[in-house]
Amino acid sequence: MALDRKPAPNDLSAFWMPFTANRQFKKAPRMFVAADGMHYTTDDGRQVLDGTAGLWCCNAGHKRPKIVEAIQAQAAELDYAPAFQMGHPKAFELASALRDMAPEPFEHVFFTNSGSESVETALKIALAYHRARGEGQRTRLIGRERGYHGVNFGGISVGGIVNNRKFFGTLLTGVDHLPATHLPENAMTRGQPEHGAYLADELERLCALHGPETIAAVIVEPMAGSTGVLLPPKGYLERLREITKKHGILLIFDEVITGFGRLGSSFAAEHFGVMPDLITTAKGLTNGVIPMGAVLATAEIHDAFMTGPEHMIELFHGYTYSGSPIASAAGIATLELYREEGLFQRAAELAPYWEDALHSLADCKHVIDIRNMGLIGAIELEPIAGAPTKRAFQAFLDAYDKGCLIRTTGDIIAMSPPLIIEKAHIDQLIGTLRDVLNALD
Repeated sequence: MALDRKPAPNDLSAFWMPFTANRQFKKAPRMFVAADGMHYTTDDGRQVLDGTAGLWCCNAGHKRPKIVEAIQAQAAELDYAPAFQMGHPKAFELASALRDMAPEPFEHVFFTNSGSESVETALKIALAYHRARGEGQRTRLIGRERGYHGVNFGGISVGGIVNNRKFFGTLLTGVDHLPATHLPENAMTRGQPEHGAYLADELERLCALHGPETIAAVIVEPMAGSTGVLLPPKGYLERLREITKKHGILLIFDEVITGFGRLGSSFAAEHFGVMPDLITTAKGLTNGVIPMGAVLATAEIHDAFMTGPEHMIELFHGYTYSGSPIASAAGIATLELYREEGLFQRAAELAPYWEDALHSLADCKHVIDIRNMGLIGAIELEPIAGAPTKRAFQAFLDAYDKGCLIRTTGDIIAMSPPLIIEKAHIDQLIGTLRDVLNALD
């Protein structure tokens, strides 16, 4: 095999790409070969503004020297250490840093390799927690329609996005769903919508249907990202917390997207002032550079397992790469970078400018809703009759051709730029989108 071949591959057939229209892509590939700061570089040398922080994950931007150097140094010192019955200093250091960044009730960290694994871990911890306390009958899990909790079986079972579920059999038994929080009367809302807190009361109906003593946990995204940026109505999360506490049900916040500054706070739990029992994280934990996730647990959850003989394993769960040395080094450097550059506060300060820019697109063709909070936003388009998703996908392609990376889900354009974005970048992104939207059929 020639070592001097061009970096763009000339055979695309082997790679079965995830969540991608493979046939369309391979006819007209979109290839990134480098990244720096706010921009990607394509294989033909164009600069593309990153309007999505990669895939909701590169919160500090790209090619940050502090993270790069930490990874290089760790690979040269300790490349891997066994995750079971052995340890290495970096994993403990990162866990402590995460604990210190998290809201006060969260004292313990369980490492995973992705958001999907974090969700599976949280669900298993919830079930095992109740069993450890003598309430093994609590086996039911409650998710939410339009919720996204990764792609493993637990996650798609509690998730509520139809195409992520319908191809894969009957999924887990004993799962039910709350209704989605998206209401037509909240269209064009800036920040949290006024209407819909009552939707949390559906949990009382599910408790009456199944018996609250059978329900182990409720899992929701505080702000549902992958389904198209659905914000919690005012009072909704508070009501969920009230009902779950009343019935002894654990509340899990999936913060794989909202964690690490996306809303202008370390976590959405802090932003909304509602504390769950478990928080799932990933993405921004390592700035997307190395796969890693984590579940944050309160002392009450953790300590329920710390019983019995001390030589016995307390939780029969974990991964080969849980807290791996290189991922841990990347995580430590990332959290330090967030703190040193004040990126969470920066996101909060830029949020009003971002909001005004997004909502300036309300008069563009086909726009039926705009939603935003922190440095995240969505523009919902009227679908083409008989061809759902086609209009937004065309907007994605056109924006890429014009030098901006956006993301689409259904007929919704979703954006979540790196927290290092400047106002000039926002102007470029929104200006490009205006041109793209007004040119759509």
